[in-house]
Amino acid sequence: MLINAYCTRADLPPLDFAHTLLARRGLSDAELAPHLSGFVGYVLSRGNGEMSRNRYHVMRHVQRVQQHLSLSIDEAQLDAFSAWAERANAIVFLPDGDIRDPNGRVLLSAAGEEPDQEAALPYPPEAWQRKARTEALLASRGVSVPQHLPPLISEPELRSRAPQDLAGRAFALLAVAARAESVANNAPLAVNELLARLPSAQANLTPNEQAFLCDDAPAESAVVQFGWRFECLFVLEWALGLVDALPFPEAICDVPLATRVLLDARDVEGAVRAAKLQTASDILDALDLHYRLHWLIRQSRMKETALAQGLDAGVVAERHHALNWLVRFEDHDWDDVDTPT
Repeated sequence: MLINAYCTRADLPPLDFAHTLLARRGLSDAELAPHLSGFVGYVLSRGNGEMSRNRYHVMRHVQRVQQHLSLSIDEAQLDAFSAWAERANAIVFLPDGDIRDPNGRVLLSAAGEEPDQEAALPYPPEAWQRKARTEALLASRGVSVPQHLPPLISEPELRSRAPQDLAGRAFALLAVAARAESVANNAPLAVNELLARLPSAQANLTPNEQAFLCDDAPAESAVVQFGWRFECLFVLEWALGLVDALPFPEAICDVPLATRVLLDARDVEGAVRAAKLQTASDILDALDLHYRLHWLIRQSRMKETALAQGLDAGVVAERHHALNWLVRFEDHDWDDVDTPT
């Protein structure tokens, strides 16, 4: 029986069942990324193409895949394979075109038929535990989020960004945020002087950031957008351990502190030397919290209901952007980071 397993874990458990391994590809294999892109296209094309809950979450699983295995097993080994697939956090593609969960239940039918009602996307135990902790934290604050919101990426799936990348991104964010603030206050900072003060910023600017700094008369919407980047900056400084805490998102960050921290560091090398990195678990905890809060904010807007008391929608949105970049959500560059909920 031919099986293709798509696993999101970076470190796979041993293949402890009788099998013939036909192929194995990891992130270092140049063929994996285009293969996964094609597989996402297949997922989106099944049935009537309507974005169902299963289709959406299968797509997200494929986007997180770090290992693709093609193997042949005897049907007598299916139970052992299923147990392995659970540990590997794998979904399964069979020759009939169906996409199945680790226990063989249909998530997406090749023919567009209804999925198995018992089928479930796999998530590592750490993801379920984090989801429960976040829900309990929010409940203690009188904030209720629905159980149906899924777990997110967890420690076995995380590919952390290098401290140098975080520091470089932080300097670029400070440059555009400071420029936006100065324009909003009708006292625009000269860009050449700003970049001279922040020597690590220029090499780390994104195309959108470069365009903003090159615009002598930016639109008000752009000034507002880049002014909010102080919140993203604060998240990266927290991830680097340059500020002590990331408070519950009830108010904007301490802008003078966020600015002073990087001015004291002077450049990327100084920031990295001073860094005391947050753990992967801390970063994932923050992502899980802000994802669920962002969902709540969007629902409040759609239904035109009041936000949970004290919650700052702008702070949540900016932090979600920065946290999704930190965990390489969809492997997008900064300008293209999305924050779906």
